[in-house]
Amino acid sequence: MKKFLLAAWMLCLMAGCKDPAKHIALTFDDGPNTTTTEKILDVFEKHGVVGSFFVIGDNINEESAKAMKRAIRMGCDIQNHSRTHPYMSKLTPEQIMEEVNVTQDRIEEHTGTRPTYFRAPYIDVNDTMYQLIDMIFICGEGCDDWDAKVSLEERIERTIRQAEDGQIVLLHDFHGNDATAQALEVIIPTLKEQGYEFVTVGELFRKKGITPEKGKLYSNVLKD
Repeated sequence: MKKFLLAAWMLCLMAGCKDPAKHIALTFDDGPNTTTTEKILDVFEKHGVVGSFFVIGDNINEESAKAMKRAIRMGCDIQNHSRTHPYMSKLTPEQIMEEVNVTQDRIEEHTGTRPTYFRAPYIDVNDTMYQLIDMIFICGEGCDDWDAKVSLEERIERTIRQAEDGQIVLLHDFHGNDATAQALEVIIPTLKEQGYEFVTVGELFRKKGITPEKGKLYSNVLKD
């Protein structure tokens, strides 16, 4: 019976069926660094989960790139969050492309991979950006963990309360944001108990059988 069910499931996957499990993607903006990024990876390693890191190009150097390489070895992925973190809708087309391309090149130089997903700083997007940037735009549901006034308890409560199948969770791993790393020690096992599996953004689309479309902004791949 088990062999029959396994064979049926494999045929379903080959036919493009959606994975019936609940999936969620933890994502982090504003790295990489040698402090908070590494602490988050420590938590990931402890609990056996993965996520996606949207990095800032100017934060990438020989030392911080070690965190990106570690993330990839663990099964995480690295995505693009601009070079300098500006309000990009206020930039010229040339400046927009420099923000994206410099970061693309630096990520590829250090990891051998080239991102396919982009999260605009401040989620500041316009039609010009959609037309120029040949990537899938990602948003997410957050808990305002960029704000030091948001307590550890609130980060935990809001993230767990907002969790849904297909959701992209927006968090931050900038230097000093250790409260988010601490919050993950509760968030991850709690969501596991609720039946969630943790995946990267790319895996989230694939698991749910969704082909991402350009010109859209995704927070939950099942809804956007």
